[in-house]
Amino acid sequence: MTTTSDYAKEITRAAAEMGLRLPLVVEPHDKSVTVNGLRFHYLDWGNEDKPPMLLLHGGAQTAHSWDFFALAVRPDFHVVALDQRGHGDSQWAPDGDYSLESNQRDIHSFVQEIGFDRFVLVGLSMGGRNTLVYTGTHPERVRAAVIVDVGPETRREGRRQIREFVTTTDEMDSVEAFARRVMERNPHRKLPQLVGSLQWNLKQLPNGKWTWKYDKLLRTPGFRPARGTVEDLWACARNIACPTLIVRGGDSLVLDREGAEHLQQAIRGSHLVEVTNAGHTVPGDNPLGFEAAVKPFLKGLP
Repeated sequence: MTTTSDYAKEITRAAAEMGLRLPLVVEPHDKSVTVNGLRFHYLDWGNEDKPPMLLLHGGAQTAHSWDFFALAVRPDFHVVALDQRGHGDSQWAPDGDYSLESNQRDIHSFVQEIGFDRFVLVGLSMGGRNTLVYTGTHPERVRAAVIVDVGPETRREGRRQIREFVTTTDEMDSVEAFARRVMERNPHRKLPQLVGSLQWNLKQLPNGKWTWKYDKLLRTPGFRPARGTVEDLWACARNIACPTLIVRGGDSLVLDREGAEHLQQAIRGSHLVEVTNAGHTVPGDNPLGFEAAVKPFLKGLP
C-alpha cells in the first residue's frame, strides 16, 4: 500500500539525503502475535506471494531499524521485521528472562505462528547472534542467513562501549538530545537521520521527558543476560550448511577482521564482505553500502 503518511514522507526524505533509490515507499503493517506467553509486535511489508525473509534487530533497537533495507528488498521478498522480547513495542519479559535460549524459543514459535518456512534470516548484533544460533540449530527451516557484525567472539572494548552507552542517563528532554548523544559515539550518522530513526526507539514520559522503549532491566548496570558459551556458538556456526553471508562494518569496534574471517572459515561455503564507512550498526551507518553488499548474495540464492 503506497501512502502519503508522515512515515512515507520521512523515509523518502531520509533516503534522498543518503542517496538511496527506493523502488517504492510502502508503509509496513503493524501486526502482533502472542507466543510463549508474550505479545510480540512486528512489521510486515506484504508481498505474501514472495519468498519469506525475517529481519532481527540489534540490542536496544527495534524492527524499524530495518526500514531502508526492507524497502530495498521488498520487490523480491515477503519481508517481516520482529521486535524481539523487551524491545520496541513487544512485551517485556516479566521474569527478566532475556537469555539466548528464550530468544531462540521466541523465534521458532514466531515463525511457526506466521507460517514462515524455508525463509531468509538476517540479523544484526544481538539479532545476528540469534541468527547464527537459530540457523545452526534449525537447518531445515532457514534457506539462507546474513549475519551482521557479530560472531562467537567479539572485541571486549566494543562491548564495553556499547554497555557504557546503554547504561548512561536514560531520560532526556527531546529526541534530538538523544540523537546528539548517539552522534558523539557514532560519526557515521547525521543528525536528521538519527532523529528520524530514534523516534521508534523512544517514548515520552508523563513528565515530558523521553526515554528508551526497551526494558529498563536490559540497561541496568550489572545485568547480563545469558548468551551461551563461546564453544556452543562455534558449534552452531560449524553446523550451518545453508548459503551464508557475513557482513562486517569496516570501522567496527565489535567484530574485527580476524574474528570475521574465523567465522567465515567455520561456516562452510560462507562469504565475507566488509562495508566501508560503517561501524557496528552497518545497515543504519551506511544503508547504501549494506544494500550493495547483500543484494548480490540474495540474487545468487538457488
